[in-house]
Order: sequence, then C-alpha cells, then structure tokens
Amino acid sequence: MRPPRNPRQLRTLALLASSALLAGLTGCAAAGTAGSTGSSASESASAPVKVGLLYSRTGLLASYGAQYEQGFKAGLAYATGGTGKVAGHPIQVTEEDDAGDPAKAVAEAKDLIGKGDRILAGTTDSGVAEQLAPLAAQNQTLYISGAAATDAVTGINRYTFRSGRQTWQDILTAGSMLGSVKGKRITVLAQDSAFGQANVAAVKQVLGAGGATVRSVLAPPSATDLTPFAQQAGSGKPDLVFVAWAGSTAPALWTALDQQGVLDSSKVVTGLAGTASYPIFGSGAAKIAFLAHYFPGAGGGNPVEKAMIDGIGKAGGTPDLFSPDGFTAAQMIVHAIKSGSATDTDAMIKALEGWTFDGVKGPEEVRAADHALLQPMFQAKLTGGKPVLVKSLPMNAVAPPTKQMGS
Repeated sequence: MRPPRNPRQLRTLALLASSALLAGLTGCAAAGTAGSTGSSASESASAPVKVGLLYSRTGLLASYGAQYEQGFKAGLAYATGGTGKVAGHPIQVTEEDDAGDPAKAVAEAKDLIGKGDRILAGTTDSGVAEQLAPLAAQNQTLYISGAAATDAVTGINRYTFRSGRQTWQDILTAGSMLGSVKGKRITVLAQDSAFGQANVAAVKQVLGAGGATVRSVLAPPSATDLTPFAQQAGSGKPDLVFVAWAGSTAPALWTALDQQGVLDSSKVVTGLAGTASYPIFGSGAAKIAFLAHYFPGAGGGNPVEKAMIDGIGKAGGTPDLFSPDGFTAAQMIVHAIKSGSATDTDAMIKALEGWTFDGVKGPEEVRAADHALLQPMFQAKLTGGKPVLVKSLPMNAVAPPTKQMGS
C-alpha cells in the first residue's frame, strides 16, 4: 500500500509519531484499593489464571495499543506452545480499553482485581502506568507495564515490572551515536511544553552527567514558522541535535531543518516511531539518525522475533514498534506462573526477578534490584522509506542506573 502523502494525512501521522515519545504527560487519577488477591489453597490445580489486559483500543494511542495487543496474543501462543495453558492452568485474558485515561484505567483495574484477576498487564500511556503501579501494590497484584516509557515505573514497587523500554534507554541510545559524550555539544530541539521540557531534563540528566554540554531550543507549541528555531538549533554546529517534537507541525519542522542545512552540518537524532510515521521526515529522512526501540527485522531474525512476526502475520496483523512489548509481557506472565505459582504473587515476583531470557530483540534480563527490563536498543536509518539497522546495542550498554525499590 502506498503511504499517504497529502498534508492532512502527514499531520495525522505526525500526531501518531509524536505520541510514541510521550512519557507520562496525561492527567493523573488517585489510585484506590479494590480488595485482596492473596493465594487460596483450595483452588483447583487446573483453575484458570485470570489476566487483565489494559491498553488503548481507542484514543490517541489506539494504533500503538493494537500493536501491543497483537504482540501479546502471539507471545501467549508462543510461550504456551499454542495451548494457552501453563502447568495445567488455562490463561484467561480479559481485555479492557483504557483509552489513555488514567481514571478509566484505574476503575477497570479495580473491577478486574475484584473479579479475581491475579495479574494485570499493559497500557501504552505513561500516565496510566503510574496510576496502575500503586494500585497493584495496594492489592498485592502482579503488574507488568507495557509500552509506557516513563522512568518512574522502574523500581516504583516490588509488584510492578515492565515489558518495554524506558526513556533512559532511549537517551543512552542517542548518546551512543557520539561515542564518548564528554566535551561534546548537544542541542535539544523541542516545544516549550511539559513534553519538551521533560526531554530537555532527561538529556541533561543522562548525557550532561557524562560530560556533554547541553543547551535547548524551545519553540512555542503554537508556532507554525519553524525556520527561526531550525536556525537556532543549527547555530554553532553542535555535535548532536536531539529532536523531540510532538504534533502536526512535525513535517514542517523537518523541512525547515533540511532547508537550513542543519541535517548536513550536525548529527541530528530522533526516535523512530511506527511505520505509519516514516513519511513525515520528508526528503531529508536519509540524513537523520534514529534511535529505535524496535522495527521488524531489528532483532536479526532470531527465532523469537521470527515467531512473533509469523504469529502476528497469521492473525492478520502487521508487526510494528510496540509489538515486542506485548509479546514480552506474555513471556513474562507464562514464566511467572510456570516457575513461580498460579496463585502466589510473591512466588511470581521471585520467579521474574533476575530472569534472563531470549526476547524478540535479543537477550534480555529482568533486573532483580528494581525490575528494569534490560534489553538491546538499536541505531537505524531510513533508506527508501524503510528502516535499516545501523547498530545493535547490547542490553548492558544501554542499562539505566539502578533505582532503589519502592514499597
């Protein structure tokens, strides 16, 4: 299918692309308690294990929610050998649409826990994840966060794990394109919004701590003439320009950066979103360096990646950016039950802590200290409108700092 090219379609694609980078900027809802889910010795050895899957079926992040859900189904089939059972227990999955709304997600999670769901998984929205995590702890329920990138989820409590990457891993991947960042000059080009300011803070925290000098160019979100900001970003020819841009003006921004020669004078890096976003980079796409969480083929065609791609394809879907997050969540759930317990949350936690496994992206590890998911990250470029792997970074090369575990 030919990708859409007209301005209205490009603005829509820009909104989708920018949403992949949003990390916890939605409103918050107070988490509550919905009752205990402790183990019961009287339960049948073949009783189903109830899993609640929360994701954006509708809303701004619906396309990413679909990728996650398709990946989860393929992962569950893979991890259970097509049986849908673990140690004699059927996995009973209930799907709920959180629509990217923390209050809606919390209400749905309470209902699922009240109905006996021992495991919660999902959400593509960081604001939702930050509310589900404390709810899981209050109810002693295992929670495996999905594509939400906020660093706040790592180490938030012992009941919360993650099946996707986090912002630290994104920024470290961007920095890896400079080799050593010590003494390097980095400019962050973003909008003067909570999203843009958060990216500036993250780059300063991660790469500034490594010895880089970090400055920012922030444009008003309402700005439509982006040429002055492109000129400011390229001023002095910094070693790296990190672009974090959200919204329908993204195509205009990339055109301005190309026309002002910034794509030629500095290394310009941004995150590679889903396949639908590729047209927004325009004619300068080949000059941009991309940090990539995942794109089909990034895993080098390892057996797990092949299983995911085949499984999603057979179900009529298309693998994309957040497909591995769902697939990995299913792997983790099956391991927690098989090597831990179907009824004891503490045993599930212990089974996951320190677990190393072959994932879609390659070798991965659930860090025991804070439940960060250590995983490979990728450098990529767009050639002919398609992503090409430049370099695969092993999980330890982009490991976030260890956090103290919350209660």
